[in-house]
Amino acid sequence: MYEQVAELIRKSRDYVRTAVNTAMVYTYYGIGQHIVENEQQGQNRAQYGKAVLKELSKRLTNEFGPGWSVDTLENARKLFLVYSKSEPVVRKSIKELPSGENSVPTVRKSALIAQGTKDPSFVLPWSHYLILMRIDNPDERGFYEIEAYKQQWNKRELRRQVASSLYERLAMSRDKDAVMRMAKEGMTMEKNSDILRDPMVLEFCGLKPDNTYYESDLENALIDKLQPFLLELGKGFLFEARQKRFTFNEKHFFVDLVLYNRLLQCYVLIDLKVDDLTHQNLGQMQMYVNYYDRYVKQDFERPTIGILLCKQKDDALVELTLPEDTNIYAQQYALCLPDKTLLQEKMKEWIGEYEQIQQMP
Repeated sequence: MYEQVAELIRKSRDYVRTAVNTAMVYTYYGIGQHIVENEQQGQNRAQYGKAVLKELSKRLTNEFGPGWSVDTLENARKLFLVYSKSEPVVRKSIKELPSGENSVPTVRKSALIAQGTKDPSFVLPWSHYLILMRIDNPDERGFYEIEAYKQQWNKRELRRQVASSLYERLAMSRDKDAVMRMAKEGMTMEKNSDILRDPMVLEFCGLKPDNTYYESDLENALIDKLQPFLLELGKGFLFEARQKRFTFNEKHFFVDLVLYNRLLQCYVLIDLKVDDLTHQNLGQMQMYVNYYDRYVKQDFERPTIGILLCKQKDDALVELTLPEDTNIYAQQYALCLPDKTLLQEKMKEWIGEYEQIQQMP
């Protein structure tokens, strides 16, 4: 009885906390709306708006206490300017996100925003929108908003994913039609390789790109930072073992990392390589995968996936060595964050080419 009552109280507190966070975002959105509409009546918008914000901040602080600085009011203004212009299809996809234990409670939005205003459908805390509304590309912003909600990212994890250029990295590794859907659906899985990111950014390991390190150093660093590593790998990964031994024909073999993916319902074997990828590495991984498929996998599970995590991959070598229907992937990793500006420039070129093709008769 105690456990049941305690669990009820915990869920109630979580519900109230989420409802308060959601109401706060709608409140800031409504405040931003009033500020923008007030500015439009001024002769000199820049000076008029700044003076209004200083006076408004002063009066709100006197009545409601700290938390109503000019910076906060400017952020509220920006929130309205950004999300009142959001594409309707993106906002619709937010509304249709699956509900569950972590779903956002219903908030009386009519009391928080002016009548006739388009429903912005906020699903995240205010701290998350402080990050999101500074992303200029609406497709990129929509992608991170959906993923932050679906994956329950905290503020720190959202900031890291944006800094690591997750959207650009996924976009550059997928076909163009899939990229067009990412802003509306988040990460989708149509094939096994969709659960992976290329390249994987492992800056959290603390290893320096220019320093000499061994595979055991990388393995230890990944295990020490297991949670961020599983998040960086992709969706649905669970950790089972490191240096997992199996014996065949009286010989012992060791798989660096054994994971399981709950979404695909299959084992995922990872071998770490700090040197150039060779055909022997690929053949060894093929043997590991064959063993798991024949002696470990249950009938209801899908075929095992093998990943060679290497500093520099060679797609031509992989294609030449392995059969076309293989379940083995060579994935490149980096020990530092990518150049986001460079990736964005490549993305613009890439999308431009796609749009030109779409317009051709």
